Amino acid sequence: MSKTIAVIRGDGIGPEIMNATLRVLDALDCDLNYEFVEAGMEALDKHGELLPTATLDTIAKHSIALKSPLTTPVGGGFSSINVQLRRHFDLYANVRPAISFPGTKARFENIDIITVRENTEGAYLAEGQTLSEDGETASSMIRTTRRGCNRIVRYAFEMARSKGRKKVTAVHKANIMKTTSGLFLNVAREIAKEYPDIEFNELIVDNTCMQLVMRPEQFDVIVTTNLFGDIISDLCAGLVGGLGLAPGSNIGAEAAIFEAVHGSAPDIAGKGVANPCALLLAAADMLDHLGMAEKGTKIRTAIRETLAAGDRTTPDLGGTGTTDSFADALVERVTA
Repeated sequence: MSKTIAVIRGDGIGPEIMNATLRVLDALDCDLNYEFVEAGMEALDKHGELLPTATLDTIAKHSIALKSPLTTPVGGGFSSINVQLRRHFDLYANVRPAISFPGTKARFENIDIITVRENTEGAYLAEGQTLSEDGETASSMIRTTRRGCNRIVRYAFEMARSKGRKKVTAVHKANIMKTTSGLFLNVAREIAKEYPDIEFNELIVDNTCMQLVMRPEQFDVIVTTNLFGDIISDLCAGLVGGLGLAPGSNIGAEAAIFEAVHGSAPDIAGKGVANPCALLLAAADMLDHLGMAEKGTKIRTAIRETLAAGDRTTPDLGGTGTTDSFADALVERVTA
């Protein structure tokens, strides 16, 4: 039975890497239909808004979206499109895998860490922001709820169990932020007791960052709050070669959006040299979510084999190929 997904081509290099990704999905014969919707600068130019209602309605109708990077204009009162999408669809779980691939400039090998980040509350709500009249004092409130902590920690443990993972580490700052981070840690401890088959560890965020760059192999699944998760997931991406290999999934009860987490890279847009791996890996995660894990694995295997061979890879991966030639190499492998 075919499935229709919403597709956001994105800004900058977005359309180029999306075209490459859809070519690979089509070669896999996933029986997917695409409904293209607009967001970002394209939508702003055409409709006067970054995130049109029609786009939101289409994502809601299909419940699944694949998204290329979008540009939020600096200044002018524009709020982050990604934050708007997460809040609108209550996409509370941001899942960021960091997996080592051959042929990259990464400093480590055999990294396989998944960061599960709470996506809808905490510091990123940015509630109660004030600046004193003299400009000397700024404040912003952090709000954490038991419901928010409960569902993100439970999601991490359920995902760990379903993927055969052995360990979940809750990352916090409860020694200083005794109420907000303390609530998260207490909930994590409570829920961990329900999963005796999975090792549970708790670690203060600053120590986590040090341990990640010294002994990353000790981590399996990390679960944490919004701000800490944003920082840690990028740190983990750095362990495996950068954001060009970093997919992201935003999961809620009613919808899911899969994306490349890097920027729109306007400096190389239109040059045909953009690396599509992050969006392809996001598409593989989307296939897992849709019950097509075997096809998702085929994409990851094809990427691994192509990078190992240095076969038509893009310049950032040490090759002399183009986005299209890289896609050619992947299509050949997934159909072999």
